[in-house]
Amino acid sequence: MKVTFPHMGTLHIILKALLTEMGLEVVVPPPTSQRTIELGVKHSPEFACLPLKINIGNFIEAMDAGADTIVMGGGIGPCRFGYYSEVQKEILRTLGYDVDFIVLEPPQGHLRELYDKIIRLTGGRPAAIYRAMRFAWEKIMVLEAVEKAVHRHRPLEQVGGTVTAAYQRALLRIDAAGTRRALQEAKRTALDEIQSVPVRDDAAGLKIGIVGEVYMVLEPFLNFEVERTLEEMGVQVDRSIYIGDWIRSNLLLDALHLRDDGRVRAAAKPYLNHFVGGHGQETVAHTVLYAQHGYDGIIQVAPFTCMPEIVAESVLPRVSHDLAIPVLTLFLDEHSAPAGCLTRLEAFVDLLERRKEMTEEAKYEGISGN
Repeated sequence: MKVTFPHMGTLHIILKALLTEMGLEVVVPPPTSQRTIELGVKHSPEFACLPLKINIGNFIEAMDAGADTIVMGGGIGPCRFGYYSEVQKEILRTLGYDVDFIVLEPPQGHLRELYDKIIRLTGGRPAAIYRAMRFAWEKIMVLEAVEKAVHRHRPLEQVGGTVTAAYQRALLRIDAAGTRRALQEAKRTALDEIQSVPVRDDAAGLKIGIVGEVYMVLEPFLNFEVERTLEEMGVQVDRSIYIGDWIRSNLLLDALHLRDDGRVRAAAKPYLNHFVGGHGQETVAHTVLYAQHGYDGIIQVAPFTCMPEIVAESVLPRVSHDLAIPVLTLFLDEHSAPAGCLTRLEAFVDLLERRKEMTEEAKYEGISGN
């Protein structure tokens, strides 16, 4: 068995560690590229959302490299992610690929089904499975710690690109770490290197929150490096979704009836008080929470035709009005171009800077008038 999976941000580092520790032969797809998009678009239904097309491209590239088994997540509710695996299976079989799919669905109240699929994948060995899952979880935590350090330091770097270069080196070290000790050493080295980057004396100016569909938020090739672009403009960026948060909430806590999304549901309730699939409700909730925490603006990132995010987008103008926080929505597909995205980001940042200046001027005039 040669196992592969789709790319999504740093997910390949985590799944490679997990599956390798389980004793499986892993075929990591090449990083998502223009060729990946072209393959996916060529062989996918035109109306399908972009992540499905990219997955097809990832799988074709991996199977051409020898993979015969695909591991991927599943979904529930109105989001079309729930039937990705069935559609993709038919597409790949039509193309002549003999491939086995193992879909890890949200457990919906019990872990047995998820556990049974892992046993099927590995052929047993519960102790090895536990060690592999523990090691993979530690990689998740290390990756998140490093990513958050990048978000803190990149807006302040004196020389553009320095933090990004340190981050790329950190990813290579974390990926190569085959033991817990090596992993912690990779973490210390990464944080030391990032924190030692020379920074400006002035604080980061604007604060922007990133919300939206998880795949598009986490995959930098598809969102045109929105976080890096903003941070290298000097903007402090906070991402509402991390891989660890999604796994903790949608797989582990859900299975144990310990979902911890009460704060999210409460924040969204005045505007969207029910589940609409995907991360639609979370998009609204985090927009509210970012506004309450004094952020200057919000950017929603989603694939074109994404139903949950379309629902969220229809609600966000009211949130923006009520809480006085500007929102920019980026719906992206295979026809989107980096130049167009960059232009919109630059215009949005200019708008927020001018708005902040006007607010500060009004406060100063008010104080002076008194």
